[in-house]
Amino acid sequence: MGHVTARINGRSYRLHCADGQEERLTQVADYLKDKVDELIAEFGQVGEDRLLAMAALLIADELFDARAALEPEPQ
Repeated sequence: MGHVTARINGRSYRLHCADGQEERLTQVADYLKDKVDELIAEFGQVGEDRLLAMAALLIADELFDARAALEPEPQ
């Protein structure tokens, strides 16, 4: 089993993944870190739980937008 250590908001998280998925997990963790860093720059340290929840909501919003963009337009 593979693993990656992600550093987000000054804390280290040891994450496990399938062998060969380490690079992908690192990319995803870095994306989350960037979102959290953007939120810290805008709102400051508002608590780790709140920062992670806000980052998750932003990423989910991006996912919804991407899904909508892929849906075929009504005929």
